[in-house]
Amino acid sequence: MKNALICGISGQDGAILAQLLLSKNYQVYGASRDAQINSFRNLARLGIRERVNLVSITLNDFRSVLQALMKIQPDEVYNLAGQSSVGLSFEQPVETMDSISIGTLNLLEGIRFSGLPIKFYNAGSSECFGDTNGNGADEATPFRPRSPYAVAKAAAFWEVANYREAYNLYACTGILFNHESPLRPERFVTQKIVKTACRIASGSREKLHLGDTGIKRDWGWAPEYVEAMWMMLQREQAEDFVIATGQVNSLESFVATAFDCLGLDWNEHVVRDKSLIRPAEITANRGNFSKARNLLGWQPRTFMAEVVKLMIDAELGSKTRKWHSINSRKRAADKA
Repeated sequence: MKNALICGISGQDGAILAQLLLSKNYQVYGASRDAQINSFRNLARLGIRERVNLVSITLNDFRSVLQALMKIQPDEVYNLAGQSSVGLSFEQPVETMDSISIGTLNLLEGIRFSGLPIKFYNAGSSECFGDTNGNGADEATPFRPRSPYAVAKAAAFWEVANYREAYNLYACTGILFNHESPLRPERFVTQKIVKTACRIASGSREKLHLGDTGIKRDWGWAPEYVEAMWMMLQREQAEDFVIATGQVNSLESFVATAFDCLGLDWNEHVVRDKSLIRPAEITANRGNFSKARNLLGWQPRTFMAEVVKLMIDAELGSKTRKWHSINSRKRAADKA
């Protein structure tokens, strides 16, 4: 039985990864700044909270990190922690940089200092590439970060590369493009769209406020991306990988798909709000996952439209969605 330590287990990816590792007979440890007061809502939602060993670790405190590593002696460490909102990083740039870059550095230095044969995964981000103009970014594409979040993720990426080359640590970064699931909090625009659309379909008179709906992203399904994280640590040699679908869709398309699933015309319910536009925005990004396909045997199976439908189903329940679809067809027939 392998031991795995997941830093950032309370988030979307952390909870889904815990579920995956448990299914593979791992003993899973989940780290939080204060495990005694954290609700670990996502773990509870997946029905695995009681199966995870929850520990308190402060990632920006090297002593705390080293003590945890020496006590748990994990075979694998997954670093999914840190401030995760691009928008919030403009308001909290110092906390964003500290939580991502210092936390990653302490984990790397802790592994080096411990001398334990730990395999280390670091959560990178497609935000590091900046605007790819719709071209597929791969592992050799230069970074051009356009947010404090992206700058912090880029710094963490190079920390990992440095420790891998200088100290021969098994350390790699997964450069993941946008990936969604029902476990996303509502501060993420995809979940904001889904939840608001569902409330409107259920009778709410509210409007969905969005910034630039013309931006284009490469959206995938989180459980598939989490599987890629695990696959990266099963190789003999540590390497960085881009994980993406290779398809790009506009935010407007995401919105239209969500409202269409509920039998609604999105144009009647969306308000464009200039206050939600970020100081620097990525117009379009797309990933090239060729290396992951060739070396990991990984490829995406779920694309944007299906991702939206899965999130709608989770929010309303399949029976409710079916009811809305029936009503939608009836309204269409009445108009005809």
